[in-house]
Amino acid sequence: MACLPGAFIRAMPRYKLPLGATAISLLLASCGGEVEPKPVETAPAIENIVDDAAPGKERLASTIAPFFDDPALEETRAIVVMHGGRVVAERYAPGYGPDSRLISWSMAKSVTATLIGMMVADGLLVLDDTAPVPEWSSPGDPRAKITLRHLLHMSSGLDHTEMAEGDKAIYEADTTRLLFLDGRENVARYAEKRNLEAEPGRHFEYSTATSHILADIMTRTLTDSSDPVVRRNAMLEYARGRLFEPLGMTSAVPEFDRSGTMLGGSMIHATARDWAKFGEFLRNNGSVRSAQLLPTSWTRFMKTSSANDPAYGGHVWLNKRRPEGRDQVLFPGKAPSDVFAALGHLGQFIVVSPQHRLTIVRLGKTQDDQLDPINDQIAKLIAIFPKS
Repeated sequence: MACLPGAFIRAMPRYKLPLGATAISLLLASCGGEVEPKPVETAPAIENIVDDAAPGKERLASTIAPFFDDPALEETRAIVVMHGGRVVAERYAPGYGPDSRLISWSMAKSVTATLIGMMVADGLLVLDDTAPVPEWSSPGDPRAKITLRHLLHMSSGLDHTEMAEGDKAIYEADTTRLLFLDGRENVARYAEKRNLEAEPGRHFEYSTATSHILADIMTRTLTDSSDPVVRRNAMLEYARGRLFEPLGMTSAVPEFDRSGTMLGGSMIHATARDWAKFGEFLRNNGSVRSAQLLPTSWTRFMKTSSANDPAYGGHVWLNKRRPEGRDQVLFPGKAPSDVFAALGHLGQFIVVSPQHRLTIVRLGKTQDDQLDPINDQIAKLIAIFPKS
């Protein structure tokens, strides 16, 4: 999602929709405003917290340093590196530390896909069945052909504009409207009412709205209630009981809209260490401490290229080249092709390299069109670790 500065604020009188404090904070934070997490004591220098057993301690420290010291890579707020299941390096910018909860933005999509997989494993949902959305259930509605697989592959065919481009104003993009304007009270209703612009399964279009639809599907699977509090509590209990607590992600806090739908496409807050635990969970194919919480078949599905974009799987990004005309993601050719990642707006990264037994978390605030230096540095960081 693009930054939402003055153009958005100037548009507000047209909509006459008051923004809550949370929404305003997120707008300012995403655009370089002054709203920041509560300052904490600055973490020690990296040389003091790199695991002595890590390969090439000095080289590791010097490879992480540019994330904080090189202006081309700023603003990095947190780095956590796990190798073979152990934290081997960790560093924070001033004002941030191990207890700082940082926003996921679209990394939340990978969490949503993981929870969908748990519901499939529990027999509550079926990957290739019609997506259970009442809005699409009328006889003859072409949207009834949309499956969970289509949604997870960003190939639903629903009309969507993720970001404003060309002559469009920022407030005309669906993601902006969904989160902050006329869709914010009920994100699922806004998303599910969209018409088809392509046949389901035939066209890739990255869509935050899609992930909110999946979150709504999960919530309605858990409860028939329309009470926002009941909906919120049902989804929160499932997410905590099946994922966050077993992984030890005690800091994880999802946000919800006023209808009780989890904002599963964009807004989960957690510490860098807890985001690393999530990456490790996927690296270990859905197991934690020898407990298989997610079928390996589901993690394999998440990490397999979709039919319409080799670099996108089941709500995770893959280190593969995209078709001509699409922006490249990650660093194909500079790291193994089985590297995968949960990525978020403004440079949120959980990057996993199975061959290196490695999980890297980088959190910060860098404009989306300035991420190439960060991608290159992450590739360099991966390269200093041996392959297993």
